[in-house]
Amino acid sequence: MSITFEILKPVIDFVISFISSLGYPGIFLLMILESALIPIPSEIIMPFSGFLVSNGTFDPISVVLAGTFGNLVGSILTYYLGIKAGRAFILKYGKYILFKKSHLEFTEELFEKYGDKISFFCRLLPAVRTYISLPCGVGKANFVKFSIYTFLGSLIWNSTLTYVGILFGNNWKNIDKYAIYLDIVAACVIVGFIVWFVVKVRKRNESSGK
Repeated sequence: MSITFEILKPVIDFVISFISSLGYPGIFLLMILESALIPIPSEIIMPFSGFLVSNGTFDPISVVLAGTFGNLVGSILTYYLGIKAGRAFILKYGKYILFKKSHLEFTEELFEKYGDKISFFCRLLPAVRTYISLPCGVGKANFVKFSIYTFLGSLIWNSTLTYVGILFGNNWKNIDKYAIYLDIVAACVIVGFIVWFVVKVRKRNESSGK
């Protein structure tokens, strides 16, 4: 049994119990928490749900949608927290929810550089995906764009984790051994997005310069 599994065992047991008891609403509620700064990893929630798909308990589309809409609701709550509370409040009290100044500064830099679209590709980054909604709120990102990018990024992330859970079946708890591959895939998607974005901006600038 891996060290990671031993450390996360209480969280894993809670997720298993919660989803087993509530079904799809359990996935929805847990993913709200995951996107609202509560450290319950989607890397546990969605693969376990994928395992339940593999044994016929759940429907794959319903699992992905429950997780994705949960992410959207949690992200909107965090977005409005950023708007209402402001940067100073978050820096002062963020430590109580394991949110560090470095988290905010890093995501703020990304937001300033890439704008609203940061909501999309940060949804594909482990850990960062949990906090990105705060700087989007502080920076007062366009709400409609924020919501759309959050939904699309979460849809890709949750589909991937659910599929991994389906593939692993009973061995879904071993996902930590393969987490590096998920990170590589996420990094490739993000690099591809950045390249696309830079090319698009350059073409727009060239057109406006004519």
